[in-house]
Amino acid sequence: MPGSVDELIGILDLDRTGENTFLGRDAGSSRQRVFGGQVLAQALTAGYRTVPEGRVAHSLGAYFLRAGESGTPICYTVETTRDGASFSARRIVADQGGRVIFSVVCSYHELEPGLDHSDAAPTHVAPPEACPPLSEVLGARSRRAAEAWRQEWGVLETRFASDTSTLSAAGHSDAEMKVWVRAESELPDDPQLHQAFLAYASDLTLLAVSTVPHPVEFAGPNMQVASIDHSMWFHRPARADHWLLYDQVSPSASSGLGFSFGRLFQAGRLAASCAQEGLIRLVDTD
Repeated sequence: MPGSVDELIGILDLDRTGENTFLGRDAGSSRQRVFGGQVLAQALTAGYRTVPEGRVAHSLGAYFLRAGESGTPICYTVETTRDGASFSARRIVADQGGRVIFSVVCSYHELEPGLDHSDAAPTHVAPPEACPPLSEVLGARSRRAAEAWRQEWGVLETRFASDTSTLSAAGHSDAEMKVWVRAESELPDDPQLHQAFLAYASDLTLLAVSTVPHPVEFAGPNMQVASIDHSMWFHRPARADHWLLYDQVSPSASSGLGFSFGRLFQAGRLAASCAQEGLIRLVDTD
């Protein structure tokens, strides 16, 4: 995984290899697969390179088709599906050596005035400085050390804002988790880059929420996990280097699949929403 914000910015600066093709590098991961949030962010960036100036991404729908090979460059091919008076749609396919690993449809829109309302941010949430680092919480509740979790998400500062006494506790019925998140250092004033960072961060903990009510270790030796699909909506501009509250719930888990919603709030306003379904298959290691 990228070790610094500057490294992730470099990874998101794709090389153009053709009119509608781009090459992105992967920093590698201790999990031996490409982090889904990175692929999501790179694909969103590739789409941006082909849309008319002034159009802003407002939604995307993605499928993770195969595990990406860690450390191997990824080719992104962008298909122009529509350029209308105010909307542009792009389909982006990612492959490694001709092996398709991911596809997404992104929609871009020219900003315009209109009706405006927003859900209120959750109340009674401790401020980030009063919350423990997420890496410490996960390190205490999994077989991976806190330092391993910190290195895995080194470009993000994350704070656990839920009640640690109920996390993964048997009999706890609420499948929810709140996390404070921001880039670990200041980013350039580029709205497209901030959206890419939000997409990167959105895949951080969303699937794990579907295991919170159960006495299991997420991604532990007895569980096979993988993101399958991921949707995201960008409602308002937000700075990824300022604190965002990631409010996540899981309405359902069944048949080896977990389903979760997430809302990213900044300064009390809803900045983005996410939904994801993924594999949370229990396996017998005996």
